Amino acid sequence: EISSIQKQLTEILKLSQLSRSEQVGLLIEQKKIPAQYQVLLQKFNSISFELAKITEKLIGMEQTASPSEETLEDTGNKKSGGEETSAEIEEQPIATPPPDLSPQQVFNMARSDYLKGNFQLAVEGFAIYREHFAESPLADNALYWIGESFFSQNKFEEAIQKFNDFILIYPNGDKIAAAYLKKGISLMKLNKKDEAISVFRLLISKFPLEEETKIAQQKIKELG
Repeated sequence: EISSIQKQLTEILKLSQLSRSEQVGLLIEQKKIPAQYQVLLQKFNSISFELAKITEKLIGMEQTASPSEETLEDTGNKKSGGEETSAEIEEQPIATPPPDLSPQQVFNMARSDYLKGNFQLAVEGFAIYREHFAESPLADNALYWIGESFFSQNKFEEAIQKFNDFILIYPNGDKIAAAYLKKGISLMKLNKKDEAISVFRLLISKFPLEEETKIAQQKIKELG
């Protein structure tokens, strides 16, 4: 057993000497490299070392910044809760105007909001008017101005819906030509060229003497 151990120690010593001789050989070979290349080699080694340190820092930062699955789930739950709240708000019934206000005063308040640029308040005001004074002479105008209020907010789909309602419910209303015109312009804004041209042509054929017809003709020229 002792002789076996001695043999193993001898082999280890030989390997150690061989490793040292290889290291010396590498140093000798390195000395043969021209000086300018040795400088480049040193710079390369230095850059590699710095890159390694930067990589370690980036990995540490990424691990710190990555949110846990539990956090993401909590965020999703909170968002879902917020959406439900918005839906509940949209489903709230239309408010009742104060009893001491006349229909004309309610209409004027909504119209005033529109002129001030408070378009969403105007939508709500005109909706209140239509809900509680549906048989009044200005009920058709209230619907038209709801469409105009959506149009002014660049909510063109909603505007088109209200102008369509106006055209269907009040075909003889005093805002009928304007409703056709604004419907056509809303379609233009949505890049629905063919539909817009059809609406403008219908306006021209139905109401050739109205001022809106001149605008419709100009819009058709713009669309080519």
